[in-house]
Amino acid sequence: MFKHSSTRHVLAGLVASACLVQTAQAGAEAQALAPAVVLATMEKVADWQLAHPTGYPLDDWTEGVGDAGFMALAGISGSDKYREAMRAAGEKNQWKLGPSMFHADDYVVGQMYAELYLHTRQPYMIAPLRAQFDYMLANPRPGSLDWKTPGVQHRWSWCDALFMGPPAWARLTAATGDQRYLEFAISEWWRTSDYLYDKEEHLYFRDSRFFDKREANGKKMFWGRGNGWVMGGLVRMLQYIPEQHPQRGRFIQQYKEMAERLLGLQQPDGLWRSSLLDPVTYSKPESSGTALYTYALAWGVNQGILPREQFAPAVKRAWQTLSSHVKPDGKLVHVQPIGEDPRFFDPNSSDVFAVGGFLLAGSEMYRMALQEGSQPRVVTVSNGTGLFRPEESVEVAGAGDGLAVMDALTSRILPSQVLGKTLLFQADLAPNETRRYLLLPRKQLPAVPTVVSRAHARFVPERLDDFAWENDRVAHRTYGPAIMNEPKEMLVSSGIDVWSKSARKLVQDAWYRGGDYHKDKGEGMDFYHVGKTRGCGGLGIYDGKELRTSSNYSSWKVLADGPLRTVFELKYDAWDAGGRLVSETRRISLDAGSNFNRVESSFTSPSAATLTIGVGIVQREGQGRYQQGAGTMSYWEPAMGENGSNACAVIVPGASGFLNVAAAAPKALEAGHYLALASAQPKQAFVYYLGSAWSKGGDFADAKAWESYVATTAARVAAPVKVSVSR
Repeated sequence: MFKHSSTRHVLAGLVASACLVQTAQAGAEAQALAPAVVLATMEKVADWQLAHPTGYPLDDWTEGVGDAGFMALAGISGSDKYREAMRAAGEKNQWKLGPSMFHADDYVVGQMYAELYLHTRQPYMIAPLRAQFDYMLANPRPGSLDWKTPGVQHRWSWCDALFMGPPAWARLTAATGDQRYLEFAISEWWRTSDYLYDKEEHLYFRDSRFFDKREANGKKMFWGRGNGWVMGGLVRMLQYIPEQHPQRGRFIQQYKEMAERLLGLQQPDGLWRSSLLDPVTYSKPESSGTALYTYALAWGVNQGILPREQFAPAVKRAWQTLSSHVKPDGKLVHVQPIGEDPRFFDPNSSDVFAVGGFLLAGSEMYRMALQEGSQPRVVTVSNGTGLFRPEESVEVAGAGDGLAVMDALTSRILPSQVLGKTLLFQADLAPNETRRYLLLPRKQLPAVPTVVSRAHARFVPERLDDFAWENDRVAHRTYGPAIMNEPKEMLVSSGIDVWSKSARKLVQDAWYRGGDYHKDKGEGMDFYHVGKTRGCGGLGIYDGKELRTSSNYSSWKVLADGPLRTVFELKYDAWDAGGRLVSETRRISLDAGSNFNRVESSFTSPSAATLTIGVGIVQREGQGRYQQGAGTMSYWEPAMGENGSNACAVIVPGASGFLNVAAAAPKALEAGHYLALASAQPKQAFVYYLGSAWSKGGDFADAKAWESYVATTAARVAAPVKVSVSR
């Protein structure tokens, strides 16, 4: 009896101990998967890598893969040092690719350039990439994928190339809207797949030399990291192949086939081995391939492509083990060195390409943890037109404050702005594309990426009450009360001035401080003359004979000031509009990335009769180019010597007609004008758009390019994107 009781107590103690161990293990797993811990681990690994440069050329494939991971971290981290490290690397490279033009390894770095462009919108970052890819399209290198063929590495003849090459092409399409790059990537992917993909095993041979190779156990030789490259490449293609693309389903099918196969090849410790089919011979842990699989499978779970109940436990187990391969100082170990097949290696080895894979995996584990901690709302944005719509402003009404926006395909936290109860962010939309974004509670995010403001407006009392506003494309000002009484100026004008910019950043505050903004010092200059004219998009009341214009604005109010949109109001006191007093409240908004302002004016008058509004563009002496369309006027001014040409356009929905008013008719305006006429009712909103450009700004080389942009913008205005919100 005594012995039986003792045994019972011992067994109870063992059960209790086992439960404690299981509880401790569950607690450790939960801690490793907490968003703050995932992000901290990523940053620790990234910091170690930054402090221990490899010595490889910065355009080497190893660095390019590392860069991809750093960009994933930059998209979620609260520190901008990771993005700035990438910018510094690009600048040191002069944004060039590797030395071998057609070798996929030598343009993997282009993925970072394109993503950094999507963060900053600096065209020089992708100019060499685009020039090289254009050359490659014009001068292809066709031929066999057999490894014995001379020049075979000019084609994607090895499985690693599917990570290195195609995603760079896809990202260039996302940056430019040029579909040729994506279509090339898709067609060449399937050429490689048809050659190297084993349709029975659902795995890729490294290259043709491995078709007949066998492992020690007699099975086919499928390299762990090699298939990791393919899985990572599939994800990075699917991030930028639009939902409606006819080939997207084929990519998803291959992705799901490989995911199912790889799930069964994961080892009990959560890792995958250097040899997928012979884990006994190559039994040591390997981090780089596992990181790529973790990234790819976690992405699929987050997208709803892979069943969560089946795959989430596997990727969590993989991440927990990967995290244990990070030393206290941040060094990631158990990395098979550079190679092309399964090998034995020093367990203390590390390399930057593995860090890249680890950071990519971390970005998806971070998202998984955030999604499991809340039920984010999903914003669906649909482009119902055949237009490429970069930096499309998306407004989510009623969203309110306290939310962060995550791109559902890339897991990047996007810049956003709260306007009252409306949440504003920007989306890049391919023709007829639908994309989704997650609204996450900011309080659940350990950090939010810093945002550089790209839109700004302010009252400038130090310069005679100017009111100035700008974004990263254009800059304007108009005149206030003080200049009307300044002896040297005595300027009475409500015209719109243009400051010609080539810098993709905010410059007006610095230009005002310097005072010498009539000379181009590398960022642009002010050489646009307004005087009493309408300038670029100023308005007046047309009485059938003359354009009656107001005096300078009398008061101002800034309603929003960046980072994505600036909004302000100007009030104009009553003026004589041909025997009728009219006053105006004008609200102007300017969004980042656009050459066009939205203008909403409300007129007050004792009479309720309809007003005829004339929106004007001042004419210049010399041979310019004027064009009008349905509700649009565009004018490419004559060149002013080495300063080049300014351009102006207005979009007036519902315009009833156009006038070319000679200088002699409106004497008070100093010059001839092109006018767009439209009706407005007192106390009702009258909306139009005004835009400008500069021939030396880098975006529009000639009048035709400007006119095309004007037409596209008018089409976007006429067909806004559709936005819906769901759980």
